[in-house]
Amino acid sequence: MATPQPHAVVVPYPGSGNINPALQLAQLLRRHGVFITFVVTEHNLRRAEAAAEGAARGREGFRVETIPDGLVDADRDEQDYDLGLSKATTHRCAAPLRELVARLRGGGAHGVPPVTCVLPTSLMSFTLEVARELGVPSMVLWGSSAAALMGHMRLRELKERGYLPLKDESCLTNGYLEKTIIDWIPGMPPISLSDVSSFVRTTDPDDFGLWFNITEANNRTKAGALVINTFDALEADVLAALRADTRASTVGQLGTLLRRGHHGDDSIELSLWKHDTECLAWLDAQDPGSVVYANFGSLTVLTADQLAEFAWGLAATGRPFLWVVREDLVRGGGALPPEFLTETAERCRVVTWCPQEQVLRHRAVGCFLTHCGWNSMLESTAAGVPMVCWPVFAEQYTNRKYACELRGVGLRLEEEVRREQVADRVREAMESEEMRKSAARWKAEAEAAACPGGSSHDNLLGLVKALKEGSLNSEA
Repeated sequence: MATPQPHAVVVPYPGSGNINPALQLAQLLRRHGVFITFVVTEHNLRRAEAAAEGAARGREGFRVETIPDGLVDADRDEQDYDLGLSKATTHRCAAPLRELVARLRGGGAHGVPPVTCVLPTSLMSFTLEVARELGVPSMVLWGSSAAALMGHMRLRELKERGYLPLKDESCLTNGYLEKTIIDWIPGMPPISLSDVSSFVRTTDPDDFGLWFNITEANNRTKAGALVINTFDALEADVLAALRADTRASTVGQLGTLLRRGHHGDDSIELSLWKHDTECLAWLDAQDPGSVVYANFGSLTVLTADQLAEFAWGLAATGRPFLWVVREDLVRGGGALPPEFLTETAERCRVVTWCPQEQVLRHRAVGCFLTHCGWNSMLESTAAGVPMVCWPVFAEQYTNRKYACELRGVGLRLEEEVRREQVADRVREAMESEEMRKSAARWKAEAEAAACPGGSSHDNLLGLVKALKEGSLNSEA
């Protein structure tokens, strides 16, 4: 009797930072014979369809389903939109997801096999409870680094030891965060409190962001397996500490694995922004290694002053640069200074969004000015591109520490943006032979992990085998 085709219901947190790696992992599993139902929010599917005609259309072995995200449209303009979204998904998405999985569990509809696994990303641990209630095995994709996971897993202990919440507002500005060193996190070097997470920056014992991240990091134990978008060589020490009590599989860098197993035109797009692909032709006309690429991700919001400082800092490098400036990048609205656009017109390309992995792998790109989101950091590492680092949120501070102090591929920018420092750091990153050598070494390690016999390649096959054999643990 033939073994039923495994069917994974993939449920990413409804932000680009989790949707993108979840979609990459889903495509890899599909290539290896796993049927995929990819669950997006109704709001995000509308955005994706507006950004690209034919986005997220079903393919053989891949279908898209939607659930509401629990927000009303007025909520989407709030300053703390991401935390509001986290509250909404946590408290309002379980019921519609339960109904969806229950409907799919029996299979049979339109040739869809029965559900054999629920696969949420981080920040969606309510999904694991839904899977447990329905008796469906689960695995969770942690969308950031292993070090970030380990740091967030210790936020509860930081509270218990009295580090959090902060005693008063002065701790945010008097150097307390930078001078307080945490040297007891397993697998991690001594790290300043400021580099653990942005969620330590609170004086409120009931701070939702802190509670939510403590809860989400520790709820990963409810899944039958933990999948991390990293590779063994990149985070060997912290992965060893995690694996002391956690079944963790590394499958990063996911983009590298997808390229190695490319099967014609089988890619599936679900971008929330319209890509400017013409910037690739602009890059073709630039000299190798000459271009600065700047992108602060999908959530970062700048002040008008910060935008101007970054603009004039990039101008002062004297280099050509490609800069992603989202329509909502500046709080309250704001545009680039006209005199800046005039002065840099011959060597500047400003876009609202772009295909970042293709950009970073382009021969013309020699430096990445980044907010240190993990997808960006890992894509840059896999492309061998040095970074200038300006984190703003969540675990981005941890990612910066590792890039700058442990891997030798990044340089820090101070929190207060100054055009002179922006220019100096970019020049240093582009001219440092040592940084280029470090970046090339980590690129080679990323490629090795994705090759047959490499850790990420073999771990992916191990996940597929577990899905096909039904050997994931369905118990919490």
